[in-house]
Amino acid sequence: MLLQTVRPNIVQAIRAYRVEDLMQAAQEAGQHFLYANLTEAQSKQDVLEAIAQAFLFPAHFGKNLDALHDCMTDLVHKSGAQPGFVVVLEQLPDSVKFDREAREQLLDVFREAADYWGDRKVQFRCFYSFQ
Repeated sequence: MLLQTVRPNIVQAIRAYRVEDLMQAAQEAGQHFLYANLTEAQSKQDVLEAIAQAFLFPAHFGKNLDALHDCMTDLVHKSGAQPGFVVVLEQLPDSVKFDREAREQLLDVFREAADYWGDRKVQFRCFYSFQ
């Protein structure tokens, strides 16, 4: 199975993995599959809005990195036991409004979420690609 070849609780470039294969692997493992296509996003706000919409965050989502962290950790944890997560952030922007620093800050939130879930013995794998 594909997920057995990827260390749990990691954030990494998608590289040779295909989104369809990751989705199927998540289904086979009984894990949540969260996918956001960020092709249209150009700014940090665009990225956060696209993720919130794709991941079905609550309407009160604050559209900032702290709120993203809360939604990826505490909010989900409080809803009950979790089977694991496969997250795909496809086509992160590379623009003046979303530069390398902004990308790293965003990916840091997902790294913190991976650590959070790892501490709770829940697998959390996040894959990303750039435009």
